[in-house]
Amino acid sequence: MRESVNTDVLIAGAGPCGLMLANELGRRGVRALVIDGKAGTAVNPQANATQARTMEHYRRLGFADEIRQMGLPADYPTDIAYFTRFATHEIARFSLPSARDAKQIVRGLSGEWSAAELPHRVSQKFVEPVLLKHARALPGIEVRFQTRLVDFTDAGTHVDAQAEGPSGAIDVTARYLVGADGARSLVRGKLGYGWGGETGMARDFMGGRMFAIYVRCPEFYKAVPHASAWMYVTFNHDRRAFMAAVDGVSEFAFHTQLRPGESEDSVTEADALAMFRRGVGRDVEAQVISMNAWTAGHALVAEHMQKGRVFIGGDAAHLFTPAGGMGYNTAIEDAVNLGWKLAASVRGTAGPGLLDSYEPERWNVARRNTGFARGLADSLGNYVAPPQIEDDTPDGAAAREAAGAYFNRHARAEFNIPGFTLGARYDGSPIIVSDGTSPPPDGPNVYHPTACPGGRAPHVWLEDGRSLYDAFGFEWTLLRLGADAPSGADFVDAAETLGVDLRVVGLPGAEARALYEADLALIRPDQIVAWRGGAGDARAVLARATGGA
Repeated sequence: MRESVNTDVLIAGAGPCGLMLANELGRRGVRALVIDGKAGTAVNPQANATQARTMEHYRRLGFADEIRQMGLPADYPTDIAYFTRFATHEIARFSLPSARDAKQIVRGLSGEWSAAELPHRVSQKFVEPVLLKHARALPGIEVRFQTRLVDFTDAGTHVDAQAEGPSGAIDVTARYLVGADGARSLVRGKLGYGWGGETGMARDFMGGRMFAIYVRCPEFYKAVPHASAWMYVTFNHDRRAFMAAVDGVSEFAFHTQLRPGESEDSVTEADALAMFRRGVGRDVEAQVISMNAWTAGHALVAEHMQKGRVFIGGDAAHLFTPAGGMGYNTAIEDAVNLGWKLAASVRGTAGPGLLDSYEPERWNVARRNTGFARGLADSLGNYVAPPQIEDDTPDGAAAREAAGAYFNRHARAEFNIPGFTLGARYDGSPIIVSDGTSPPPDGPNVYHPTACPGGRAPHVWLEDGRSLYDAFGFEWTLLRLGADAPSGADFVDAAETLGVDLRVVGLPGAEARALYEADLALIRPDQIVAWRGGAGDARAVLARATGGA
């Protein structure tokens, strides 16, 4: 017998994008069915860097501290270190704080790193179960693994979809469909959207077929005579690789580029261990947990991200070469952006243009972020090791010194990226009310906090020790800035008329008033500044910000 299911939103894909979207919807009382053909959450490490903006969203949902406790031990350093081989010459090191230290350091930061949360280094295999647990705890959210989307039709008033699960066929009627179903997305393919951008970029490293080996090596830290790091990178002519520490004890995610003559189809476990040992530079005892091949050299964005009642996000909408951890974090932001808009549409509080703002906002950010990642991959992969880099000679030492200077610069470019993680903007969006000002220049390594409408709300720590973001409402927030700010009563009245959940927050201090450069600021549910100003037509501002005329 065929099963029939009716839901508000059908989400194809239970990776970070799909599970985050389920959390956003469920917190707002929207029903969602999440399906995925896999047996469960990720078993391989995959993405390993959760950026500050993503951690801020996890904080907004109430589980940032839980995520920060996952993965590496609390006191484990999150350094990025470069070696000829892991157990031989250390070339460069970029030091970053442990999870424990990050929680303390963030409260003393200002300027470009003023944030509610700092980045956290944790494997996707730890993050996904947390997202799943919290999604399943929400009323109206159902997650089914071993269930794949087979087909769908946008009927205009709803979406008819067919899925296949362990017990047979499932007919799903949903108001909306979201394809978070990965690089080979059935949803994107059926919409007819191809890729734009660049692919197939050849580099000495991080271009072409890569081989990932999830390995257990309990004696690694004894065999390597260097301080521990989160990310290990080799630089030689023989076996270039990067490797993330997964648990800080014995598990590692090792990635190397397949050389001419190496075929992924014929790599045995013995071959994989030989690759790993070449990277280590020691004949260490190790076991392969899993292995697979993947392709580096992508900077691709789908031609479109929505059509009618169907949307795509995550790897279905953009593909990255994994420099800076930008793919996973961009996927989380897709879910955050789309989540509150879908919920408002389901609940009847959205104007006719709200959902249509998803593509113009996220498409431009995807192009920006894939471009940033491509540049970082070029910097790493096009820098070729000189022949003498491993020699224990004066020429070898000089080569390592020069390489060290290069990688110290590169590491700061790839891993000190407040501009990437905090500076994405939605300028030109139909639901952003411009005040005529221009934002600061955009770049991955520089972030200038600004309340120019269209960007992340500037962050401050409040006098009572809370993050400003902890004072925001879960939906809309009106900030009253400075001792003489208007009451905001007109916004409260407009919100009641439009059915919008609005919290008014007073910040009488001079610091926030100077930072926002306005008496009032309207903050969206995704913590983006929708408008700032003084006295004005509150109803018109709020109507436009929620997709009205």
